Amino acid sequence: MDYNFHYLLMANQSIFHRGVFSKLKDTGLTLGQPKVLDYLKDNDGASQKEIAIGCHVEPASLTVILNGMEDKGLIERKNINGNRRTIHVYMTQKGKNMQKEIDEAFSFMEDIAFKNISLEQKNNFLEVFEKIYTNLLDKKGDL
Repeated sequence: MDYNFHYLLMANQSIFHRGVFSKLKDTGLTLGQPKVLDYLKDNDGASQKEIAIGCHVEPASLTVILNGMEDKGLIERKNINGNRRTIHVYMTQKGKNMQKEIDEAFSFMEDIAFKNISLEQKNNFLEVFEKIYTNLLDKKGDL
């Protein structure tokens, strides 16, 4: 069967996503929360606006995601230096522990995805895939 790019992209994302959530089924995480914790791993204390941009999520959707995460004790939101307009988001220890589980789930699925693929092929694929991402990101405002 001949598959085109958009079909493979959507199908792979769906299968990968299902696999990640299968590994995280006992955590109580909901859609969007693993992505935010993964972002905060390298950007703890980011503003809500930065998280929305970094995770490619609409600000209103992010607010709902963060509310759920705060209710679960995974994050805390703080105003810095009395600036009430910018809220920064920090992982709690519980959030950091959960993020480690997320890393394990992502690694598990990546191992499956790249099974029987050489390191050179993997690196070439990731290089091209990053270029595709950059191309799409550059055109995001036009779409």
